[in-house]
Amino acid sequence: MLRRTDLRGRVPSAAELRATLPRAEVDVDAVLHQVRPVVEAVRATGVTAALEYTERFDGVRPAAIRVPVAKLGESLTALDPAVRAALEESIRRATLVHADQRRVDKTTQVVPGGTVTERWVPVGRVGLYVPGGLAVYPSSVIMNVVPAQQAGVESLVVCSPPQAEFGGLPHPAILAACALLGVTEVWAVGGAQAIALAAYGGTDTDGSELTPVDLITGPGNVYVTAAKRLLRGLVGIDSEAGPTEIAVLADSTADPAHVAADLISQAEHDTLAASVLVTTSVELAEAVDAELGRQVAATKHTERIRIALGGPQSGCVLVSTVDDGLRVVDAYAAEHLEIQTVDAAAVAARVRNAGAIFVGAYAPVSLGDYCAGSNHVLPTGGCARHSSGLSVQTFLRGIHVIDYSEQALREVAAAVVALADAEDLPAHGQAVTARFGGTS
Repeated sequence: MLRRTDLRGRVPSAAELRATLPRAEVDVDAVLHQVRPVVEAVRATGVTAALEYTERFDGVRPAAIRVPVAKLGESLTALDPAVRAALEESIRRATLVHADQRRVDKTTQVVPGGTVTERWVPVGRVGLYVPGGLAVYPSSVIMNVVPAQQAGVESLVVCSPPQAEFGGLPHPAILAACALLGVTEVWAVGGAQAIALAAYGGTDTDGSELTPVDLITGPGNVYVTAAKRLLRGLVGIDSEAGPTEIAVLADSTADPAHVAADLISQAEHDTLAASVLVTTSVELAEAVDAELGRQVAATKHTERIRIALGGPQSGCVLVSTVDDGLRVVDAYAAEHLEIQTVDAAAVAARVRNAGAIFVGAYAPVSLGDYCAGSNHVLPTGGCARHSSGLSVQTFLRGIHVIDYSEQALREVAAAVVALADAEDLPAHGQAVTARFGGTS
């Protein structure tokens, strides 16, 4: 049974809602002292430290960091045909969506002879992290690689933890997904040491260079997140991802079996995963609880799911109206938000804060995880109030190109000088007037 919060008859302020609503408590600061030595060791000794920590944490020591390209092809050849077909379809759909996200250069004529062009330039080299803990995520290869490729990134490396079961290589499904996407550089390294090695680079055991990256994207555990925090600035990062979360806004028309199945699907990820139901219907809440009791017992990862659903990060919030429910889900700002109400599309259009919105009975979150065409690397922990999910834009930088003629500069020189003097930066003005004999 989901823990209940009854907000019927009132809707607290935004500040109260942030304090009241269920939320996973993950303290990245608490593990920084554990992660800092890993990062510093990799900075100092590169691959040597990365391999030592890999052996300590993952119980395996790869012969080298870089996976031989031949292993990628072998993994693809050995892949279950049904899984290969599913990955190909996921790639096709993700490519369709992300291809439409590419921004184009735009030139604005400010005055005759004066233009500003916004030029979109892809990041030079990116590191894409694919987890390999409780589950294997070839889908995350797609979600990271496709937008990077569509942005025009010319150099990328996929990092994924080595598996003792597979001879110190990442999971074969991950290698196969890389092969399908034409990725040829994969590193068998995970955790904080992977983030540090991607940031600092190094020399592999065979003497080949492991080139550092400019940007690191992809989800991971709290240690991966802590390493990202420590290295932010040296490299760019997409976000500090927390445990996955789903919120479902539902009224009495929702099918409790569907709602329960969707809450379970996210709880399956991790014991810290958050599953939140926001509903106007006590009857639906009761029916969902009954479905959870039935469905959880029948799932593969029963204990993991029970812990997640019973944790402080999960629960049911009762509200008086759908309007009140919208205020609640906007304050919660879920990574994944499902709308299962009357006129779901209209309700979804009013949502301001969510990583991704799934509309109606036939758009479950798991569709977005794999084959909707959308990206599943999304902001967590309420960050959807100010941040977006992974997209082509993540891998692009906007550069302003300013091109002014002599006459265009002359016409605005007096304004530049006036503003420079107002800010007590006279040399700024002089940099303009020097071009016109010292006067404006």
